[in-house]
Amino acid sequence: MTRLSVLDLAPISSGATARDALRNTVDLARRAEDAGYHRYWLAEHHLTPGVASSAPAVLIGAVAAATRRIRVGSGAVQLGHQTPLTVVEQFGTLDALHPGRIDLGLGRSGQRARELLTTPPAAPQPADPQPADPPAPGARTVRGLLIPPPFSFAALAKHPLFALAGALLQQPGAQTPDFAVQVDEIIALLAGRYRSDEGHEAHAQPGEGAEVELWVLGSSGGQSAQVAAERGLPFAANYHVSPATVLEAVEAYRDAFKPSRDYPEPHVMVSADVLVAPTEEEARRAGEPYGLWVRSIRSGGGAVRYPSPEEAYAHEWSEEDRALVADRVDTRFAGTPEKVVEGLRVLKEATGADELLVTTITHDHADRVRSQDLLAEAWADAGV
Repeated sequence: MTRLSVLDLAPISSGATARDALRNTVDLARRAEDAGYHRYWLAEHHLTPGVASSAPAVLIGAVAAATRRIRVGSGAVQLGHQTPLTVVEQFGTLDALHPGRIDLGLGRSGQRARELLTTPPAAPQPADPQPADPPAPGARTVRGLLIPPPFSFAALAKHPLFALAGALLQQPGAQTPDFAVQVDEIIALLAGRYRSDEGHEAHAQPGEGAEVELWVLGSSGGQSAQVAAERGLPFAANYHVSPATVLEAVEAYRDAFKPSRDYPEPHVMVSADVLVAPTEEEARRAGEPYGLWVRSIRSGGGAVRYPSPEEAYAHEWSEEDRALVADRVDTRFAGTPEKVVEGLRVLKEATGADELLVTTITHDHADRVRSQDLLAEAWADAGV
């Protein structure tokens, strides 16, 4: 059966605090372990009113200490904000405290911001014959999976908050090295074979010899997919962040893959936004705030505190607003357990995923717990 794992942003609901969100994260992780999920990953976001996962290494430690078996990791550490040595020491410490359970997922920043300003949208790909009523102009289906038209992040990258976050997360004048160089330094430090250009050795303690599982996360067929493939690392592709480019990402990774000791074949995990409830009506109500929350992200100010259904119902939507969030809303798997399991089965088959990574955000913590439990039970029953 295909493994299911969880990605958590530690969302802060309207009327709640970061303390509430972090307590909910620890509780959800315990329940994920009991339900049989394989991994529990924490995201990294900064200067975001509605997200508490700004220090993933710290939060990973709390989650790992509160659980017993489930793997715990980052989805993903943003290397533009830290040096490879800092990352290796942090995750080496986590591995020393929780041996054999820590995943180190790596992502990019800095370089990505420049790409957002210069990269044209991906070229359209062939669609299935006669797709069934796409929800947005330009959408297509590929092997049954909805692929919306590409969303341009260029305007988002120009928002003042984007530049402010970059300035506050780096020392003045600091330059982010190339992502491939950073990943190679992390690999070398973990393996105990780091040498500087001048030939000097460096040995990270803790860190050297740590049994962390190294992943690369990416949203397109660009550098992240290439770096993972060329080093024989597993790759996590983001359908929930950039559904338009998920097929491009996994195809580029597989095409460039070079076998490694740990991975003789490509290994892909694909993420998805999900919401499961006993009935369609309950899923619609709990899921109503999702579009408004995505709108806050796409508008550039960072995710707001997650609205209640009542707050979402009160929002007056413009056509511009709807277009801004359409790709994310249309590609969320929401509904009864049977409906969501079928959607995830299509995602798995269309992408060839070896694992799936699900993320669920609701205003009420109980709805998130219920969704997670219902999905785990239905997935096991279906034997996908």
